[in-house]
Amino acid sequence: MATPAVVEISRWQFAITAVFHMSFPALTVGLSLFLAVMYTVYVRTENPLYLQIFRFWKKIFAVGFGLGVVAGTVMTFEFGLNWGSYAHAVGPILGVTIGMEVITAFFLEAGFIGIMLYGDGRVRPRTMAFACWMIVVGTLLSTTWILSANSWMQDPVGFTEVKGQFWASDWWHVLFNPAFSYRYPHILLAVLISACWFIGGIAAWYLVKQRALPFARRTLSIALGVLAILMPVQLYVGDATAAFMGAHQPAKLQAFEGNWKTDNNGYNLLVVPNTDKGENELHVEIPHLGAVIGKDLTGQANVPGLLQTPKADRPNMWSAFYGFRAMYFTALAMFAMAFAGVVLRLRGRLYTARRFHRLMVWMAPAGVIAISGGWITAETGRQPWVVYGLIRTSDAVSHLSLGAAIASLIGFVGVYALLLGLWIRYIVRTVRTGPEHLVADVGPTINPTEVGHA
Repeated sequence: MATPAVVEISRWQFAITAVFHMSFPALTVGLSLFLAVMYTVYVRTENPLYLQIFRFWKKIFAVGFGLGVVAGTVMTFEFGLNWGSYAHAVGPILGVTIGMEVITAFFLEAGFIGIMLYGDGRVRPRTMAFACWMIVVGTLLSTTWILSANSWMQDPVGFTEVKGQFWASDWWHVLFNPAFSYRYPHILLAVLISACWFIGGIAAWYLVKQRALPFARRTLSIALGVLAILMPVQLYVGDATAAFMGAHQPAKLQAFEGNWKTDNNGYNLLVVPNTDKGENELHVEIPHLGAVIGKDLTGQANVPGLLQTPKADRPNMWSAFYGFRAMYFTALAMFAMAFAGVVLRLRGRLYTARRFHRLMVWMAPAGVIAISGGWITAETGRQPWVVYGLIRTSDAVSHLSLGAAIASLIGFVGVYALLLGLWIRYIVRTVRTGPEHLVADVGPTINPTEVGHA
């Protein structure tokens, strides 16, 4: 068994790798759909504004897509290097699932990404549109396989244990496990919402700066229109997901509610947990609200505390509580902004409300923050299990030396910090440069008729 220090360092390394990786698909899945829609509308209407939007966002999508693929590949290697015991145990199930992601999603994306990025003006517009939609299918397939694998770790079913390994006895139940039916729509909505805030935030920046106004108005309108529909749906789906996970993993619910004893009907806004003593040294709450959120409208029912769970099976309250608060309060802020956008649109002030535009700029990373908070809640709330109820995290780590674990952690942090800095710099430079000129954009795109005579 690996030492506790190696286990802790390996957990940090994987957490950093996962958060870094997730920040890219959190944007690119939704961006791929946005690009496909923009180019399809351009093909059907021949309005050069949509081509201008497509070309601008294609640049940001391309770099984020590439970095996301690289970061995801690194995670697969980490399974074998840092988490060898885990990989050996779940390889017959998760190895197949991840392999299917490579075969169906990655190959599809690899086959069409070149046309999408370099085909503009070189292939027929309808071929371009088809390539864009194939990228959308690829990103959705990738999301499906990865969520299926991760959800099985949250709620493992359909398996048989054979000599320390888990083999699928029913692939349907493995792939479409109960947790998947809740978490997949929740995460899919989250990545679409995240992309909308990113697009809307940058569009608002152009409105603040009074630049590229037709581009800014159209993209802001589209982003806020989609958000007005998706945000209420996401709050409903997120509540159902939290209820499901609370029923299947009660310790996770107890940890992110922030109570030790079952004697509080309030909703905790702030806690300072003392894990050794099993109590909060400080907490700030809204009385009765916890019971109301738990569907008791009288406000009298007590919220379950973490002392109900044996000490050896308790997750870390710090990470689960604040991860959930980061997701939840960011989601409420996003809902409020989306609602304000609807009001401004109805009052005809969507493109002139300067304070709203400045707030939209600050909200650009809101979706990524919410997704990161949700992931921290889901993963740390499942602890001390890496596969819930089957494999403890302490039993899943490879037999590494402490020096090797520290060196690889430093290496990952350094490389990821560099790549993240370069990516942010690229986005800032691309946004400051702005979209290409609207009228000149029509020229390079070939006429399908001309191609037919070539």
